[in-house]
Amino acid sequence: MARDPQAALVALNRFGLGARGGASGDFTSAASDPRGFVKSELGRASGALLEAPGLQSTQALAEAVFAYQDEVKRAREMAKSAAPAADAVGPQSSPTAASPQQRGLSLNKVANNIGNVAPETKPAEGNMSMAPEAAQSNAVMQPNAAKPVSQPQQPLNVIQKTYRAEALARLQRAVLADCGFTERLVAFWSNHFCISANKGELARIWAGAFEREAIRPHVFGRFADMVKAVEQHPAMLFFLDNQQSLGPDSRAGQNRKRGLNENLAREIMELHTLGVGGGYTQEDVTTLARIITGWTFAGRQGKLGAPGEFVFNANAHQPGPQTLLGKVYQDDGLAQGEAALADIARHPSTAKFIATKFVRHFIADDPPPALVARLETVFKRTDGDLKALTLALIDSDEAWSAPLTKMRNPYEFVVASGRLLARVPEDPGPYLGALNALGQPLWTPAGPNGFPDTNAAWAAPEGLKLRLDIAAQLGSKVGNTIDARELLELVAADAASGETRRTIERAESRQQALALLLMSPEFQRR
Repeated sequence: MARDPQAALVALNRFGLGARGGASGDFTSAASDPRGFVKSELGRASGALLEAPGLQSTQALAEAVFAYQDEVKRAREMAKSAAPAADAVGPQSSPTAASPQQRGLSLNKVANNIGNVAPETKPAEGNMSMAPEAAQSNAVMQPNAAKPVSQPQQPLNVIQKTYRAEALARLQRAVLADCGFTERLVAFWSNHFCISANKGELARIWAGAFEREAIRPHVFGRFADMVKAVEQHPAMLFFLDNQQSLGPDSRAGQNRKRGLNENLAREIMELHTLGVGGGYTQEDVTTLARIITGWTFAGRQGKLGAPGEFVFNANAHQPGPQTLLGKVYQDDGLAQGEAALADIARHPSTAKFIATKFVRHFIADDPPPALVARLETVFKRTDGDLKALTLALIDSDEAWSAPLTKMRNPYEFVVASGRLLARVPEDPGPYLGALNALGQPLWTPAGPNGFPDTNAAWAAPEGLKLRLDIAAQLGSKVGNTIDARELLELVAADAASGETRRTIERAESRQQALALLLMSPEFQRR
């Protein structure tokens, strides 16, 4: 029997994404060396990187979306020119070219119909039964249902296809990972430096690429390098409108009679680095906004560079030296902003803010002050080395002695369910639908502060009811072939409480037993 089942539960739930089903032996491995089990993923070269067939770079995706938009524009123009001819023929004509179904290509419809596929391109039925994707009609929820001839189902466009392909790659990596700690770190930093796929077509098609290019390469690197990669990524510049920010005294600002947009500068200081109360003022926000004017990306015409490429537009940059947080930064173009970012990333307030948020995510809503202080010291001493920060967390006694009081967020819940049932995602639709239903749509937070990271957000009665509904759906679909008592040994073994064991044993059916297991504290808490 395992030597330390309680520590194994901490390793798998607090740090990982739960035990995998089948013959993985995850719980036994974790129990024999809990800290080593978690640390094992940190030693793998390029372990956080994600490559999969068909995933493209930001630049390639920009060209694809610009081409798609041009195609939509041409189709609308053709439909518009055809309308007078159709009117001349008479009302008996069928103006299919101008039908709402063919014109309805706005981002809202794209967002609401992720997973909506034409019958001829319908993927194999998903192997994880979860809530259908939000905002779809009943016909879409049931792909085989008959559809009125006047409402043909549209095939996926390049934006939908890309979003789903990126989602599938992320989900597959999370379900297959040995421990899942690296994927937990990716999700944490991706939420810290979040964008929202609902911002627009570019944001939706870039959401996965942003994470792959700006977050994953730096998860075990230096915080300052991650900050630079994030703030210069076209997806972040687009999300927070920095391409619209012009230095008032720059050539472009004078010509276009436009000025600063402070969105990116404010979120860099408030959400990404220093934190609220981090010692900056509104004047510092305005100054940083001036410093990063000219940070943009090349558009569809490619005048400044390849479409979708980060570029520095000197004509939009506010000229002159700037004083930020008491330090003067000379006007040397792009380097002015990069120097300012590097200093902010190393600021003492940043060290405290990041250490606090890191401990809150993994340990407790009310972070232990002593642990926060130690991680803050590590951050400062190592120049923001995120691997050192991570190791300091794993090596702390608090990480293993603190009770498992935090609830898995929806993403962790649906991934842990897939892992336990040994079901590798083939279609992202069921997972995306479950995340939508549970209030954590993938890469789509309501604001730049990301999804909340406390129990209050996810343990509300309505949220628990929705989890129970999803657990019941899973039980109904696969529970008849599964013994939940055997799965409990994979989930918690000797760490399972007597109450949980009795509850599962008293279940009226195998389906109900599986649902009860998925809702148990041993599965829900981390």
